[in-house]
Amino acid sequence: MAKLYFRYGAMNCGKTTHLMMTSHNFEEQGMKAVIIKPKVDSKGNNKIVSRGLGEKKIDEIIDENTNIYELIDNKYQNARCILVDEAQFLLPKQIDELLLITTKLDIPVIAYGLRTDFLTQGFPGSTRLLQVSHSIEEMKTICKCGKKATFVIRKIDGKDVFSGKQVAIDGKANIAYESVCSKCYQERKEKFYSKEVDDTEIWNQQKISDSLCDLIERLAKEVWQHFMNPEKQGTNITQWCKKEECWNILKERHRKHILI
Repeated sequence: MAKLYFRYGAMNCGKTTHLMMTSHNFEEQGMKAVIIKPKVDSKGNNKIVSRGLGEKKIDEIIDENTNIYELIDNKYQNARCILVDEAQFLLPKQIDELLLITTKLDIPVIAYGLRTDFLTQGFPGSTRLLQVSHSIEEMKTICKCGKKATFVIRKIDGKDVFSGKQVAIDGKANIAYESVCSKCYQERKEKFYSKEVDDTEIWNQQKISDSLCDLIERLAKEVWQHFMNPEKQGTNITQWCKKEECWNILKERHRKHILI
């Protein structure tokens, strides 16, 4: 019977490279290996990209409405293997459809993906794969410190972040990921949350520009002069400020660029 394989690992452990090598091996034997990828992973568009092997066209891009079992049953019954890139982005029900492909169509499925996100939380697709796969294999890579990397850290503009949405594709909006060991992950997380609050810096970031400050000051003077209009001598200023006529005059002067 065909099996469902889950090969997981941290970023840059060679998952996509291994997928492309597997596809090439089938092609060399004249066999069709179908490559599919979730639509949410927009990196590379309709191709998968390996740092070592270049690019390879994807056969099918899967969205949340795709029934993968029906897709393979209708179009690829002669396939000898199904290869799934970025499998963590699939829905749990789609993982069950992969399992169905192995049991009903007798086609092996090899799914590659991350086990956990940058907060060490499981992806729904990966969690389901860990539950139902016939074979689970960890693909290893190393941390900068030399230890085995098991986690990933999200970086925005080169700085570590430990909050945000689960899915944020690297290469977009200055987002990148780094594979690290558990020790380095914890140390950097603690450093992130232990930063001292610089009240002065926060206050300075709230300051308005000098040009806007000058404009507000000029407007305030003009408004004050309007309130104290000699023509309104003897008028109760508090009452005058509340009148619609007072503000209509100001609006009219503003439209005529008297204030600015």
